[in-house]
Amino acid sequence: MTDKKIIFFGTPEFAVSILDGLVTHNYNVISVYTQTDKPKGRGNKMQSPPVKEYAEAHNIPVFQPKTLRDDAIIEKIRAEAPDMIVVAAYGKIFPGSLLQIPRYGCINVHGSLLPKYRGAAPVQRSIINGETETGVTIMRMDAGCDTGDMIAKSEIIIPSDMNCGQLFTKMGEIGSALLLDTIPQIFDGSAIYEKQDESIATYSPKIEKSELLLDFNRPAKELHDLIRGVYPLLACGCYQNSERGKKGLRIAKTEVCDGKGTPGTVLFADAKQNSLIVACGDGALDIKELIPEGKQKMSCADYIRGRQISEGDILSKG
Repeated sequence: MTDKKIIFFGTPEFAVSILDGLVTHNYNVISVYTQTDKPKGRGNKMQSPPVKEYAEAHNIPVFQPKTLRDDAIIEKIRAEAPDMIVVAAYGKIFPGSLLQIPRYGCINVHGSLLPKYRGAAPVQRSIINGETETGVTIMRMDAGCDTGDMIAKSEIIIPSDMNCGQLFTKMGEIGSALLLDTIPQIFDGSAIYEKQDESIATYSPKIEKSELLLDFNRPAKELHDLIRGVYPLLACGCYQNSERGKKGLRIAKTEVCDGKGTPGTVLFADAKQNSLIVACGDGALDIKELIPEGKQKMSCADYIRGRQISEGDILSKG
């Protein structure tokens, strides 16, 4: 525990884990900055970021500036006189004037083993690219995009069936523990700062909607990694073409299996086995959970029992 003042910047559930670690270990978190409330769901009801809900429940002042490139916001933060700013998936670029305020720097909890997977979607991209290992890096922020000096790292294994929601949860646990080990070293001057090797740096851009349409001409393994790489934050989709017409489907959970046929063709549909096998360019996908257009997520068994899909139906990108 320390009386040094910390301001926290973060937005999603992953950031809540990091903030909770600071709060439960009695660090002096004087304020929280997060993204603005956003409409969500069919009714477009305004929803607060998870970090805001946590901070309000713990009586920590919350601020939601639309931009950090506002002199008034910078002066407000300067007036708070933070000794350290901790950042975890905040979602906005820090201007240089903000980076210079805290004596001990702006410390970022980043969801990859830097310098690999810098950028907006390191957790999702690591799964999409079929990585079997990733991790968390504690770094001191500079003016670049995740280019600052590294202070500590912790590795995480990615099982072949783990989705990005599950990996974010694991990241939060590992990242919180790593940060709590690292902060005392930063404060007492014993932390070691390591430059990043630019020659092996990679970038992970945000996920675009166009990437979420499933092209069954691709190998089954690639589609499986794409589906689990974005779910449950997003869901990959396709169109089901049958004698009953054409309708949209989103896919929540799959397994890679053997199978040959024209890509996109439903090869096997059995409710008892909870198995819906679709041919791909290489191998096949066994769809386990899906979201029919206008409905909630369900097992493929329930979808098959409702006579909503049959062998010979075609799943397509358009």
